[in-house]
Amino acid sequence: MSVIIAAHNEEGVIADCLDALRTGASSAIQVIVSANGCTDRTVDVAAACGATVIDRAEPGKAAAINAAEPLVTSSTRIYLDADILVPTGGLDALVQALDSTPGAQAAVPRRRISTDGRPWPVRAYFAINERLPVFRSGLFGRGMIAVSAEGRARFEQFPTVIADDLFLDSMFADAEKTEAASVEVVVQAPRRTKDLVARLVRVRRGNAQMREAAAAGVLTAQVRPSDRWAWLRDVVARRPQLAAAAIAYVVITLVAARRAARADEVDWGHDASTRTTLPGAVHEVRGATT
Repeated sequence: MSVIIAAHNEEGVIADCLDALRTGASSAIQVIVSANGCTDRTVDVAAACGATVIDRAEPGKAAAINAAEPLVTSSTRIYLDADILVPTGGLDALVQALDSTPGAQAAVPRRRISTDGRPWPVRAYFAINERLPVFRSGLFGRGMIAVSAEGRARFEQFPTVIADDLFLDSMFADAEKTEAASVEVVVQAPRRTKDLVARLVRVRRGNAQMREAAAAGVLTAQVRPSDRWAWLRDVVARRPQLAAAAIAYVVITLVAARRAARADEVDWGHDASTRTTLPGAVHEVRGATT
């Protein structure tokens, strides 16, 4: 299988990510790190770890992935974020999920949000976010997506939008997506509330960009609509004890929405707080793939 990692200033995490891939795979894998607009040692560190490295001066995740695609040598592709530690056996389990689930064209792991040591507003936000039903069926928010050869053949290139995972999600019907429940990846929550807001600004702008492109006919994909009341209907109404957390969730969401809508704010928003040495070690895959 081939793993593509688009990396922008990931010096602090890329070595851990690549080490986890190397020690956790049961067979040889192709790893392509497509560095884009890096001003740190990402390129040098990735090359020292044995990855095939592309060094692009221009920043941009979609263009970085597109630059890596011609180098892919296998039919199954895994798109991985540089701050994700793939557990031992995780790559094989994702491919097995694609092969064993009828009609599946894309597979993702389960996700666990690490909020250890974060301030209360960040913990409160994710107490709501991690229970939203969209994360049970969507491909986004996990930092790792496996796509079959047939699935990848549905489009030529990633469009120049920020929300690459929302784009992949829009390419497949729910019946064509599967979750490898035995694989768990740990997604690091932002370390400060302002870092969380910065991340949400980027997510909101990327999602809006995708939906605008689809509405204008630039993209033919059916983009998942926004569900503004899922936090209340599907989370708080069923778990009233989360009402206090919901207040923080709503306030943070509104602040990010206002910032994302500001035409005079050219910064796309970026959370650099999790781009340090990743905590934890490579974990074994638990149970059987479903």
